[in-house]
Amino acid sequence: MRAHLYLVPLSALLALTGCAESAEELPPAPTPVHAIEANTGPAAPTIRTNGMLANKDEFRLAFKVGGVIKRIAVNEGDSVRTGQKLAEIEQTEIEAQVEQARQAHEKALRDFERGERLYADKVFSLEQLQDLKTQTAVAEAALNAAQFNRSYAAIVAPHDGTVLRRLAEERELVSAGAPILVLGAKEQGFVVRAGLADREIVQLHTGDRAEIRLDAFPGKTFQGTVTEIASAADAASGLFNVEVAVQAREASLRSGLVAKLQILPSAARADAKVYVPIAAIVEGEGHRASVFVVDGAHARKREVQVAFIEQDRVALEQGLTAGERVVTDGALYLEDGEAVSVEQAVAQAR
Repeated sequence: MRAHLYLVPLSALLALTGCAESAEELPPAPTPVHAIEANTGPAAPTIRTNGMLANKDEFRLAFKVGGVIKRIAVNEGDSVRTGQKLAEIEQTEIEAQVEQARQAHEKALRDFERGERLYADKVFSLEQLQDLKTQTAVAEAALNAAQFNRSYAAIVAPHDGTVLRRLAEERELVSAGAPILVLGAKEQGFVVRAGLADREIVQLHTGDRAEIRLDAFPGKTFQGTVTEIASAADAASGLFNVEVAVQAREASLRSGLVAKLQILPSAARADAKVYVPIAAIVEGEGHRASVFVVDGAHARKREVQVAFIEQDRVALEQGLTAGERVVTDGALYLEDGEAVSVEQAVAQAR
């Protein structure tokens, strides 16, 4: 009877030990993760900068001669047509100069005619007659100059456009050549002018495509093309000026609007690099980093070389090929070779 009592606890102990050994032999559950396929993209980063919208052609209009402004017929923002008179100067002094030059020319003609008669009568020498002819030519030139100045005593619109700035007011005394109005011509459309650093300017070529966003038109994107690239840096800013032609002729565009530029340089289209989401990077130092690549039911840690970061994506120089799946969510908690279960369907990186 006593022997049977000892056998009961022993058998229970053996049963418990067997259960414990079975529990230890069960493999750990795979770690749930999200994964995405690496894909290809431009070989150079998009250039992003801010600029200013302006008319392609801007004319600084001035009087040919100095004087008192009689009238300015336009204000800033006014639309004008070719040939429209925009401003004029007081012409009393100019008319007096023209009349003075005309009288001098007529006197020179009379003197020359009288000299021809005296020369025919052998009273005048040939040298004297030639001097009178020269004086007549000089007087004619002075008359032409005075008449030319009178024709520029008014400012006339050279093209259809918009008055961008009015730099003077009526009754002001202005010197010859001082700008009075700035006119933006409509024929050549609008451009965005911006400055780029040296590492960016060397990647650009005329004809490169650009996207333009204006704060005045939220949610709207305009297309553009690089048309001018400076060959030397601006002395004041140290930046290289570029000009992007806007492929739109909307009447609502205005010179002076702030623009955001995104330019895809030619170098970006010449080759391609592998891109992964920035969430896939688990370690990084300089251009070296690590990602976890899904290999069947396991995640394998792999070193990669970073080329550049483009917003929420990372372009890789080497270490990964397009189409391989990399772990994004959950990558920071993995170990090399750890079993994983992909919880999200594979999607292409943007």
